[in-house]
Amino acid sequence: MMQVFSRLFGLVFAVSLSLAVHAQTFRVNDIRVEGLQRVSAGTVFSALPIRVGDTLTDLDIQKATRELFKVGLFTDVSIGRDGDVLVLIIKERPAINEIVIEGNKVIKTEQLMESLTDNGLSEGQIYQSATLNMISQALEREYIGQGRYGASVDIEIEDLPRNQVKVLVTIDEGETARIKKINIVGNKAFDNEELLDLFELQTTGWFSWITGDDKYNREKLTGDIERVESYYLDRGYLAFSLDSTQVSLSPDKSKVFITLNVTEGDVYTVSEVSLAGDPAIDERFIRRLILMREGQTFSQTLMTTSSEYITNRLGNEGYTFAEVEGIPERDDEDKTVKVTFFIDPKKRAYVRRINFRGNTSTKDNVLRREMRQMEGGAASTAQIEHSKVRLERLGFFKEVTVDTVEVPGVADQVDVDFTVEEQPSGSMGLQVGYAEYSGLLLSGNIQQNNWFGTGKQVGISASHSRYQTAYNFTYNDPYFTPDGVSRGFSVYYQSSDYARINVAGYSTDIFGGNVSFGYPISDVERLSFDVGFRNLEVKPSQYSVREIINTPLYPANAGYITQSEYLEIREQDATGNDYPTVPYDPSPIPSLENDVNGIRGEPGFLDVHGTEFHDFVANAAWAKSTLNRGILATRGASQRLGVEVALPGGDLEYYKLTYDAQIFQPLTRHLTLRLRTSLGWADSYGKTEELPFFEHYYAGGFGSVRGFERNSLGPRGTYPEGAFRPALIWDDLDGDGEKDEGEQSAPYGILCEDPELGGYNPFQVSCRPGELMTTLQQQVTDQSRSFGGNFLVETSMEVIFPLPFIEDQRSFQAAFFIDAGNVFDTSCSSTQVNCYDFALDRMSIAAGLGLTWISTFGPMTFSVSEALQKNEFDDEKGFNFSLGRTF
Repeated sequence: MMQVFSRLFGLVFAVSLSLAVHAQTFRVNDIRVEGLQRVSAGTVFSALPIRVGDTLTDLDIQKATRELFKVGLFTDVSIGRDGDVLVLIIKERPAINEIVIEGNKVIKTEQLMESLTDNGLSEGQIYQSATLNMISQALEREYIGQGRYGASVDIEIEDLPRNQVKVLVTIDEGETARIKKINIVGNKAFDNEELLDLFELQTTGWFSWITGDDKYNREKLTGDIERVESYYLDRGYLAFSLDSTQVSLSPDKSKVFITLNVTEGDVYTVSEVSLAGDPAIDERFIRRLILMREGQTFSQTLMTTSSEYITNRLGNEGYTFAEVEGIPERDDEDKTVKVTFFIDPKKRAYVRRINFRGNTSTKDNVLRREMRQMEGGAASTAQIEHSKVRLERLGFFKEVTVDTVEVPGVADQVDVDFTVEEQPSGSMGLQVGYAEYSGLLLSGNIQQNNWFGTGKQVGISASHSRYQTAYNFTYNDPYFTPDGVSRGFSVYYQSSDYARINVAGYSTDIFGGNVSFGYPISDVERLSFDVGFRNLEVKPSQYSVREIINTPLYPANAGYITQSEYLEIREQDATGNDYPTVPYDPSPIPSLENDVNGIRGEPGFLDVHGTEFHDFVANAAWAKSTLNRGILATRGASQRLGVEVALPGGDLEYYKLTYDAQIFQPLTRHLTLRLRTSLGWADSYGKTEELPFFEHYYAGGFGSVRGFERNSLGPRGTYPEGAFRPALIWDDLDGDGEKDEGEQSAPYGILCEDPELGGYNPFQVSCRPGELMTTLQQQVTDQSRSFGGNFLVETSMEVIFPLPFIEDQRSFQAAFFIDAGNVFDTSCSSTQVNCYDFALDRMSIAAGLGLTWISTFGPMTFSVSEALQKNEFDDEKGFNFSLGRTF
């Protein structure tokens, strides 16, 4: 009750003061302001046209009231008098404490808030009734620009304490209007179809639900119009003009109709090319950079490109802020144009400081050593850009940007600011599992190409299962010396017992290490060398293929007879009589070392060279790369030619040549063609007569020919064989006509003379003239796995495309691919299957879709593929997944 009385008294007092003031003039000795909460008194006094000492009239009071209302911060202003004191009673407008936007999905809240700010609306500002319309109009314009003409905005105001309000904005985004028709009127030189191919916006098609190209967007339409204009200007239509653009809607606002009215004009040719201004360097060099020639059809692209070339050349000379503008002067009578390049080089600039931002993990010196622009030197556009490219090629950063900033107060100095966005530069894997064939499997690996931000490369891996234990450590310092000489080393150990799981028929123990050095030839070329020691022991088993070790194995003192003698014994056996009636003298089966006639067949590699090898292996390689990125490149090319040699003096002597190359070629603004090839050739030399089987090339799987099992292509080994050794003597001691125990002799081998003679079941026994007969075993193990070969051919074609619905494309790369390749052998054994020299019709081919994602754990790669051409023993695999490598 007291509060109501107080307000009523105040109102009566204010009215009485006002009447008193209006009734007479008075001299102001002081000014008092009441009712302020957020607005400062200074704001009021600055707007008030009355000062202490002024003598006021009624007109002065009215004028003062109007001026205070103009400030826009008050809903009510009362002016009264308390003696000789002028009293201002002010009621402030409420302030916007918070703006909350709900219901938006297509356009992010941050973008909508930015739009409101651009229109002068933000939290903390004064709320007015017109604010509602301004907010609605600003947000609706954003949605209209996205083609969502049915979007609606509902605004509610919630009062808050201290004369503040909360603005709640609820948005119904509606559906995007689809483009029904795009029509171009006035074009004669080029038909609609040719011009519409330039448009990013299209009418609804088969793939519009993926690409969204039929959704109207004002910004995209502006870009399409610019492309049409450029298309005409690049073909000499210098007078081309866009007369009007009409965008109309269907009554339900779901369909958009676009009409462009154009005037093509005539084709203009270049009559003269001249220079103006200050070229700063020899004019001859400038003219070499100009792509336009007299008599050519005018092209705006050639003119602007020439300007860019000249600007870049001046930038390379230190004129960082040079301005070059091509100015065409039309002669409408002759339909010619004179092009003048006006050059303003500005002052030559020098680099004061190079700064790095965003490298929270990578140390500054790692970035600084990649710089080709030096501090204190003349600023060179080419060197600055080349420094940027070198940072991108490291593979540590998702994005690298560079800005050249003028030093305040100095006309000839600049700072170069590099901003990087770091990304995972390594991979980490941890696996715990169980399988029937391998038992408990434990494995882990860490591969880091930027170890603790030092730029050094470190790899550690360890794994253990029932059949394999492996450890590996690698280290490489790419800047062992300041001029870019690298040094690295690695040590490794691996023990594999493949015989325990009946997979490969042999086991290995291998340990070794190497030291490597690399030397830069240029910024894009490098030579590398390494030498290492390797100790390798191979342990064959009864399941080893015959190319590894000769089978069957015969006991000591085993003997053999000929196929003819065996047939005579078979005839006697068929009569039911004892045999032989004539005694035979079996020959002893020689050891492989003494088998001068080769009756035991071709010896395996281990039969000739032993099972343990000590080797010194040297590698040399040349590499060149102009790729724009270290990971997920999209531009440039790379090549690598390498040679590996087992040096004389070791137990083995062989060499391997490899060549790998890839090139990225843009097809459109969004599509990139990638071509890749891998070639390999290996052979033995010196005392080693054949290439060691454990140095063979393999193909199939990621990084090779997707769509097939890893390392599954190419020649198969000859499955191990058993001995065909029937008994040669039967003496029916008890006369019962049965072959009882103790009545038959020990078994003996049979020397094959001619398969046509018979005496055996060809489905169970193998007869090769001049060799001992062997029993055939079921070919299910090693012949279902590749044995590799000495000649590798692989090639791949990919079309890289951006993924829909993903804003940050830098961590993803998707591609349609066709892979082809195989492993061949120039010295196949007579018993190998799927083994052949190089032939195009033997290439395995697959096509599919691949995706790589640079995750926090390293590159994750997927592929789905289908074999288009395969060989008899190829193992297909339609889905592949890998963690830690790209495709």
